[in-house]
Amino acid sequence: MKIDLHNHTQRCNHAVGTEEEYVLSAIKSGTKIFGFSDHAPMDFDPKYRMSFEQMAEYEQTVRSLKKEFKSQITILLGYEVDYLPGHMDRRVLEADVDYLIGSVHFLDKWGFDNPEFIKEYEEKDIDEVWKTYFEAVSQMAQSGLFDIVGHIDLIKVFKFLPTKNIMEYAEPALQKIKEADMTIEINTAGYRKPCAEPYPSKQILSRAYELGIDITFGSDAHVPQQVGLYTQEAESLAKEAGYEECVYFENRQKKRTVF
Repeated sequence: MKIDLHNHTQRCNHAVGTEEEYVLSAIKSGTKIFGFSDHAPMDFDPKYRMSFEQMAEYEQTVRSLKKEFKSQITILLGYEVDYLPGHMDRRVLEADVDYLIGSVHFLDKWGFDNPEFIKEYEEKDIDEVWKTYFEAVSQMAQSGLFDIVGHIDLIKVFKFLPTKNIMEYAEPALQKIKEADMTIEINTAGYRKPCAEPYPSKQILSRAYELGIDITFGSDAHVPQQVGLYTQEAESLAKEAGYEECVYFENRQKKRTVF
């Protein structure tokens, strides 16, 4: 991936490796624009995110690497923010960064993509779960707080699929994303999960193209060796859907480039 905007650091407590190791891995993989977007702090689920006290160190580290490696790669600064009304913090939402990824990881505080809580699927109506998930994605888009939709169909991670056509749930969310001029990422982490395909699926991505929704790319790396994995697959999928260019962000402003 020439553009790779979704990557983590050890500060989220479930990733490993130094920031420099991620950058070197990105350079080795041929990435031209690399973004750090670690899990932003909030007053919920602190086990899997940095603390507010770590924000300054995180931002300073990324900016230092940006200067150090400017002749080899463009480095961008962002956060991945959980869309969780009542818990998002203005210190993150108003941070001086290049972009914010908005992601839905929780439904009524249930961490549906966390293997620790997978048994809860047995107690739920899967169609209702999908409906609720994409309603949350729609609300996130309508909030106007974020630039990129993180792994738009993350709800498929464990292959608990609905009985209805997934587009029945995804279409309203895509409409709201288009209205908000948000970008969706092709996130290759799905290849490493039970669903064994990227986020989004080809079906959703093709509809996004029809609607004129911009795309970007992300490894969602939690170890340096995951940076740039499945580049060919991600770019091929984008081209099959009709895309010829992607976007990235500097100072919250959208920039376009070919991939």
